[in-house]
Amino acid sequence: MSQDTLPLYQQIADELRQNIQDAVFKVGDRLPTEATLSDRFGVNRHTLRRAMEVLRHEGIVDVERGRGTFVVAAPITVSIGKRVRFNESLKAQSVAPQWQILQATELPADARIAQSLEMAAGALVVLFERVSLADDVPLSLASSYFPSALFPDLVEHCQAYRSISAMLQAEYRCDHIRRSTRLSARLPQTKDARILRMPATKPILLSESVNVNQSGQVIEYGVTRFRGDRMELFIEND
Repeated sequence: MSQDTLPLYQQIADELRQNIQDAVFKVGDRLPTEATLSDRFGVNRHTLRRAMEVLRHEGIVDVERGRGTFVVAAPITVSIGKRVRFNESLKAQSVAPQWQILQATELPADARIAQSLEMAAGALVVLFERVSLADDVPLSLASSYFPSALFPDLVEHCQAYRSISAMLQAEYRCDHIRRSTRLSARLPQTKDARILRMPATKPILLSESVNVNQSGQVIEYGVTRFRGDRMELFIEND
């Protein structure tokens, strides 16, 4: 079927898709308003909305109520398997991972953290919190808790490494193996939505993991909030 015989809404979708591929509109850009695009293509808003629905189903644009229609990137896939390898998953998709450290500090474990780490409530843990980004767009917000007694000087080491697995291996000769992961979908807390630069009405993928060393000892309890519009999680059977 030639381009001229395609339905009008499909022709509009094809042209806008090409505009995005040609970087006329880049990831994160807000598209012109419905009125502007309707005038550009000489169509009514119903036809334009059908074109936008095509692009939305393709994952090319996202409509945010009250804000407009934005160009989005294809979801980035992260494998959930025995080995903890977030950075490697991004690199395999030609995505250069970036890391922004929010805090690395020592604090007493509350009941939930203590239970997850199989230690006494109130014992000291190191909280290492950071944001992962790609092209300066936040992908995830991760909070990792480690028993302080197992990892002396961990707060200082957190500042020097971009990979937790590499840090644990280099500084403590400690392996980093996933024992369990609990996944759920929910709306983000207001603070998390702000850090991830996403609407509080859009869902996140929440991952709670327990990681162990080569002896099976629990060494980390991790809570990661992934942007649901940018990330998808793949369960890998090791």
